[in-house]
Amino acid sequence: MNSLAPYLEVFRSRRVAVVLLLGFASGLPLALTGSTLQAWLTVSGVDIKTIAWFSWIGVPYLLKFLWSPLMDRFVPPWLGRRRGWIVMTQAALVAGMLGMAATSPDDSLLLLGLVALWVAFVSASQDIVVDAYRTDILTVPERGVGAAVGVLGYRVAMLVSGGLALILADQIGWRPTYVAMAALMLIGVCSALWAPEPALPPAVPATLRAAVIEPLKDFFTRAGAVQLLGLIMLYKLGDALAGTLTTAFLIRGVGFTLTDVGIINKWLGFASLVVGALVGGTLLTRMSLYRALMWFGLLQAISNLSFMFLAWAGTSYAWLVFAVGFENLASGMGTAAFVALAMSLCNVAFSATQYALLSALASLGRVLFGPVTGELVAAFGWANFFFITFVAALPGLWLLWLLRGQLALAPQAEPAR
Repeated sequence: MNSLAPYLEVFRSRRVAVVLLLGFASGLPLALTGSTLQAWLTVSGVDIKTIAWFSWIGVPYLLKFLWSPLMDRFVPPWLGRRRGWIVMTQAALVAGMLGMAATSPDDSLLLLGLVALWVAFVSASQDIVVDAYRTDILTVPERGVGAAVGVLGYRVAMLVSGGLALILADQIGWRPTYVAMAALMLIGVCSALWAPEPALPPAVPATLRAAVIEPLKDFFTRAGAVQLLGLIMLYKLGDALAGTLTTAFLIRGVGFTLTDVGIINKWLGFASLVVGALVGGTLLTRMSLYRALMWFGLLQAISNLSFMFLAWAGTSYAWLVFAVGFENLASGMGTAAFVALAMSLCNVAFSATQYALLSALASLGRVLFGPVTGELVAAFGWANFFFITFVAALPGLWLLWLLRGQLALAPQAEPAR
């Protein structure tokens, strides 16, 4: 037990606790414009190709690096450089969620899509500053566990806005459900008010030009910068593609009910998600970053095949439990390693812009190829679709192997002293 004490000490950090709560605030809006909205469209009778096009609501997550320099350069007049922006975006998110509650696919599909696009834009903006704050506030020994608990908070929020929201929608309707989700954003506001400022806040760029040019110059002058960006883009590609239509697959593809999806796909997956994120974060304190990325990435890729077997099995609760458990375990571990990688590549002087660029590239596959997933399902069927997502994960692992020497030079998460 004493040998584990240095590794467990970081869990007592206030900084790590704040990262957990802000992770929850970041994750809450994503499902409301993604899988939960997808379920709303599905039960409203919208065709699968139109639903797939709705994945482009996530475009702001892809383009957020374009306005991230503004959040590096300008400091709100309250709560500091990061926390001020966090509270502003959270207030806008509450307004957007209430706006989604005020419409529906039956009233106006276009209006619902536009309001959801606003929520996605503000959510992406919140992610910019939350990611930057996490990079600024965590010490090197806290990075592995900080990445893990941030992922944990993020995924717990997605379970609430994805799993609990589906159960609530089945019982009280979609509009009251979105109002309830808007109220939960108060958790984010409270956590931002409680959050500490960095001990040594990075200097604010002197001009907007410096906020745009210097972060890119700093990154692209590093050896292997282009290959590292390729790794960021490809590492979670298979996982992202598989998740694009998972909710539609479970409801329409294999015939589960909204409550089935809410309880089993979301809430039974919670236990394996917790294990995956925390075990992944703890292992990151004892493994090299390369080994963690490789092993967790392999598990992440293989987990997609469990949904292929579920497509063959049909409405099998046993296969559903296995697939959901395996996918959440592997995804939690893989995401913890990925976040640790992204933090290690950021210069804290430009953390908002650099992290926004990296996370935007990570979202590229999910957003850009979202509409293609509907065509793949229509052309090849669900089982073959999930096999294709497994194949899509392999190039990222190959590139990771090629960069193994360079990743050995990245700052590692070390046991707390």
